[in-house]
Amino acid sequence: MSVALPDVPVAIARPQFRIDLLKPAFYALAAVLVVLVVLPLAWLGYYSVVDKEGQLTLANFATLVTDHPLRKAFGIAVAMALAVGVLSCAIATPLAWLVARTDLPGRRVVRALVIASFVTPPFLGAIAWEILAAPNSGLLNVLWRQLTGAQPYDALVDIYSFGGLVFAIACYTFPYVFTLVANGLDRVPSDLEDASSILGGRGWTTLRRITLPLVLPAILAGALIAILQALTMFGSPAIVALPAGFHVITTKIWSLFQYPPKPGLAAAASLPLLLVTVLLLQGKSWILGRKGYTVLGGKSGEPRVTRLAGWTPVALAFAVVVLSLTVILPYAALAKAALTKNGVEGLTLHHFRFVFFEFSATRLAMRNTFLLGFATATIGTGLALLAAYMVSRKPVAGSHWIGMLATAPVAIPGIVLGVGLFLTYSHPQLMLYGTLWILLVAFLTIEMPAGYQQMSAAFHGIHPELEEASRILGASRLKTLRLITAPLLRSSVIATWCFVFIGTIRELSATILLTTANTKLVSVIIYDLNESGDMGAISVLGIMLLVVSFAVVVLANRLPLLGGPRLPAPR
Repeated sequence: MSVALPDVPVAIARPQFRIDLLKPAFYALAAVLVVLVVLPLAWLGYYSVVDKEGQLTLANFATLVTDHPLRKAFGIAVAMALAVGVLSCAIATPLAWLVARTDLPGRRVVRALVIASFVTPPFLGAIAWEILAAPNSGLLNVLWRQLTGAQPYDALVDIYSFGGLVFAIACYTFPYVFTLVANGLDRVPSDLEDASSILGGRGWTTLRRITLPLVLPAILAGALIAILQALTMFGSPAIVALPAGFHVITTKIWSLFQYPPKPGLAAAASLPLLLVTVLLLQGKSWILGRKGYTVLGGKSGEPRVTRLAGWTPVALAFAVVVLSLTVILPYAALAKAALTKNGVEGLTLHHFRFVFFEFSATRLAMRNTFLLGFATATIGTGLALLAAYMVSRKPVAGSHWIGMLATAPVAIPGIVLGVGLFLTYSHPQLMLYGTLWILLVAFLTIEMPAGYQQMSAAFHGIHPELEEASRILGASRLKTLRLITAPLLRSSVIATWCFVFIGTIRELSATILLTTANTKLVSVIIYDLNESGDMGAISVLGIMLLVVSFAVVVLANRLPLLGGPRLPAPR
């Protein structure tokens, strides 16, 4: 017998009308990156080939070839950069080997002090060496004259020289080489070295014929990074080279904006520096991409400590000397200058009181610095997160172009970007020069590659299954990114924010061309005070920057996260 069932209304699922804002977000991000990267370079190229009347000309490039001071500045810069590369490798390679392959006491302390050198702004390190090695007033020279009875104007060391400049820069570029070589040595399998020892190879023979060839690509790549950093640096050459009476190309470009300004010639002089930077980065990528380097990416051998009897005292002495010259002595010099005053015995807080309560420029500079630091870190991390998502998940056709635009600024030296931004935003139609907006644009551009690379690495560690499940349940891609992916990346996002913040507050190369009296930052105030010789106030501001930087680094490294990035990737 059949039973009649009552009619029950059946709910028919209707597709919900949903607007996916991913494509508009993609085009908006692409437009932002074009404005940040392409627009300044386009104006840079335009100004390099026009005269004051706007007519096409190659006179600026002809001047580069015929003007002796410009040619000399290029030559000195190249020689200085090569010397820095060699010295950085000479310092970092043995130190990295001692840390990774010997039973050197205090290996963790050595790594921590190398990180301290990495975090220290190079221009602040150069000022510290001014305090230590100025020919007349340098602490080392004063102590040497007291101990030896030398004449009042005799000097043991003189920082105001070509050699002094190379040394001052190498103190803060060798961590790039150290990081690459130490990581390479940590990943070299110990089997080959064990086989060499079994076959009778001595320690030096194994090092020379087995270990060094395996990490040679890392050494060469680190050397290119050190050369690149030295070639594009402004702060240290301005502090050391200008009092010594010579220019490098970055300080020469800066001088072209002094009265009478020559923006066209500055633009033309910036393009060869940009080209050399691109070539150096390509060379580094080619070296690290060679098949011979893949052994470092293979399965690592078991952790192994090579005990070298009789070498430990020498190794320890070498490490102590290196770290004393690069970290301990400069920090001690800054502390001494901050806590003492000429003509006053004992310790004093005079310089702290002057800087924080009497010096009128401090409050504005600190406000501008930390405001821009927070804004750049927040906006830059958001842009890097969205860019890394677009490239790793490829939700829109052409997403790979986002990755190219996000990494392109790594090839733009800070001084070149400063010239491009000055030429772009000093027009009456788009007058950002003299405001904090132009500095925000500069910092976003400079820090974009580091933020993007860290977020991209974080995305590769997250499987897209959760995102796919969210999409199946009806969430849009942007909602999935906000509710699913971003929380999983929380530690990496915070770490990226921290390192972008540090990079912003220590930037000087682009900043020096873009600040005015109302938009000065702490780094520019330090540079201005250096010209007046107020080392006490400089040391106080420098210590403040260091304290903030180290506090942020500790925060980033103490995050309760798994595998978050520890340091910004070298350029």
